[in-house]
Amino acid sequence: MALNAQGSDTGTAHPGADTAAPGTAAEENGGGNGVPHVGFFTLALGSVGVVYGDIGTSVIYALREALHAAEKAHGTLAREEVIGVISLIIWTLTIIVTLKYVVILLRADNNGEGGTLSLMALALRATGRSAPIIFVLGVAGAALFYGDAVITPAISVLSAVEGLTLVTPAFDGYVIPITIVIIAALFLVQRYGTAKVAAWFGPITALWFVVMTVGGFLHIADDPGIFAAFNPYNAVSYVVTHGHTSLLVIGAAFLSVTGAEALYADLGHFGRKPIQATWLAFVFPALTANYLGQGALVLANPEAIKNPFYLLFPEWALLPVVLLATLATVIASQAVITGAFSMTRQAIQLKLLPRMEIEHTSETHVGQIYMPQVNSILMVAVLLLVIMFGSSSKLATAYGISVTAEMVITACLAFIVVWRFWRWPLWVSVLLIAPFLLIDLIFLGANLLKITEGGWLPIVFALTIMFIMRTWVRGTKILFEKSRRADVPLSDLVKNLEKSSVVRVPGTAVFLTSDPETAPSSLLHSLKHYRVLHQKNVLLTVVTSNTPRIDEADRVRIEPINDSFTRIFMTFGYMETPNVPKALGLCRKQGWKYDIMSTSFFLSRRSIKPASHHLFARMQDKLFIKLAINASDATEYFHIPTGRVVEIGTQMSI
Repeated sequence: MALNAQGSDTGTAHPGADTAAPGTAAEENGGGNGVPHVGFFTLALGSVGVVYGDIGTSVIYALREALHAAEKAHGTLAREEVIGVISLIIWTLTIIVTLKYVVILLRADNNGEGGTLSLMALALRATGRSAPIIFVLGVAGAALFYGDAVITPAISVLSAVEGLTLVTPAFDGYVIPITIVIIAALFLVQRYGTAKVAAWFGPITALWFVVMTVGGFLHIADDPGIFAAFNPYNAVSYVVTHGHTSLLVIGAAFLSVTGAEALYADLGHFGRKPIQATWLAFVFPALTANYLGQGALVLANPEAIKNPFYLLFPEWALLPVVLLATLATVIASQAVITGAFSMTRQAIQLKLLPRMEIEHTSETHVGQIYMPQVNSILMVAVLLLVIMFGSSSKLATAYGISVTAEMVITACLAFIVVWRFWRWPLWVSVLLIAPFLLIDLIFLGANLLKITEGGWLPIVFALTIMFIMRTWVRGTKILFEKSRRADVPLSDLVKNLEKSSVVRVPGTAVFLTSDPETAPSSLLHSLKHYRVLHQKNVLLTVVTSNTPRIDEADRVRIEPINDSFTRIFMTFGYMETPNVPKALGLCRKQGWKYDIMSTSFFLSRRSIKPASHHLFARMQDKLFIKLAINASDATEYFHIPTGRVVEIGTQMSI
């Protein structure tokens, strides 16, 4: 299938409605446009399963890896070192998650939606012009998210299944096969939707947090001196006095906050207040209690360092806890997978990626989608990681870089939003964001030390995604510019047709075009070959807004040209899937008659050939053509009935 250039390149986004002011999210409970108005408790419970699944399963391996890093450097662990590591984790959760994300970033909503691309849209709107650096930051943040989406299921499920070896050594040789089966099953059921299963996400993950809290409290009394970890001096002292070793420990301790980006990314699903309340009243206390319990256990029994989380529980409870941990990690992985689907849809709407097949798995929740191509790529990548690394400890060396880099990008974009969009004074914006950016950079530097041990993997993955996005943006721009040079101004064509005696046929012809000022090639070729013109002709431009969703009242704008020609601009938010026939039905309210049975949709199908002789450019050309060939058909993407479509083919070189 070749690229349908006229049908897919639907123009540049124009601004939608402004976002709510900081602190006044579009919906107190629901979070914004398109979010169902459901009870506060229901949203809070749902956020436990989706938002906090990843960060909630980090307790299985985060402290273990941090203590292993400290022990590896010194051979033994002193009491103050254990307390220092626990203090480092607690204050990392406090500063990065509580202050940066829960208190500040959740207020930077784009019509109720969050995430890197939403923050990029706010920053671009704040500058009021095209800013390449902001665009690059947004693309990099989105690409890094995919790295997280690949590593999270692998390390989460592996760490949970490894607990079986504590139940009985007989499971030693079956950890990887069991993990592969669980992950494969998780991806294979995606096509059936998660609506029914998701109803259990919140309760199961809530039970997981209760169990981890109980496990922590069972051992805090082993050494009450662990409460010294609440003193930030112990965290600072450890970092200052341990030099290079502290960087290795910082990199491992950062595993405790992986999943923090989900707080912001899932803002539109649950709303600001439910997410904030759940963190402050339930999740943060549970995590703190568990880390304190693990620390007290290690102080009382240094041998527990081999797996302090599972050793919190008595032997009779170990198997149920391992099973519950496996369920929790599957739920955490599910949240990342669905997040990858949502991120991809946003990228497609923002013209960063070619069209892909999107299936809606719920009649009531617009955000529940399934993307077969993305699902298959993620499944293969995750399974390869499991096989390549073989254990959660080895995989932990690859974890963290993509998340820390994404947090640095988020901080940079947040500074622009606070300064230019919220219009805070420059010095106040610097004082607010600079400390978080400095901490993020320290964590990024610490994680970069793990590049040779596997940290290169998420970087390569992110750079590959960025290269694909860059290739698609470059290719579509070249096609547009070449088409523009060859196209005929629409005003000239309309004037010529008014003087001509071209045969008129009944009905309406809709020509999809990304440039409403020029005549679509499908219209020109139709006149050239058929020598007829419909009684009514519509130049339809589908526009992607930089807001998540568009009100029905603002969906369609009609501009009459003359009795035969009309321009229609159809706007969709970047979180929406375009449905052209349904939107055309809205035109009746503006007095424009529309009958699907007497309407034909004309699309231009372009076959592209590489023209560059330079190796790198030719490689990009071939990649672009490959992406175009595998792009989803415009007819399906825009939900146009196949029986009403006429496709006209042309050839073009790039």
